[in-house]
Amino acid sequence: MATSLVSPFLWAAQTIRKVRIEKGFKVEAGKDRFNQPISLFDGDTFMTKVSTKDTNGDLYVYESRRVKEGGPALHVHFDQDELWYVLEGEFLIKVGEVIHQVKAGDTVFGPRNVPHCFAKVGSGEGRLLMTFQPAGKMEECFQKISAGALKNLSEADQDKFREAHGFKRVGPPINQLKQ
Repeated sequence: MATSLVSPFLWAAQTIRKVRIEKGFKVEAGKDRFNQPISLFDGDTFMTKVSTKDTNGDLYVYESRRVKEGGPALHVHFDQDELWYVLEGEFLIKVGEVIHQVKAGDTVFGPRNVPHCFAKVGSGEGRLLMTFQPAGKMEECFQKISAGALKNLSEADQDKFREAHGFKRVGPPINQLKQ
């Protein structure tokens, strides 16, 4: 009896296809997928290359251009793996207890639930190709920050915002002077 009641729902769940785009696309060098680059922090620009919307949340890829030295605080993503591919410049990328000194052509992988952070070092522009898999709420998070969502929030409320988007701050940024 119970099986016959549940069967139509199981069938529907198996036949409903995830919404994904059905054809490939090109995003030109220096461009954003939707021609709406995300501006974060001081001088950082994120250009979406593959949107969360393109992959039904499976993947998010963006190019990060950074002018100033530094980067985000040590943090951990609950459900996303993160990958950094250096396109230009030099960076320090900390994953767990290891700090990697990286340059153009280098790749660093950060598994979910492992604290990590990175910092651009040296003069000139730095560029990273960054990937989140699965995408989670990172694209949405960056868009909201770009729109000013964190401007008037207390540190505690900023932490709640981060956790609502799938990650948590767990320490300070890399201190470049002690490397």
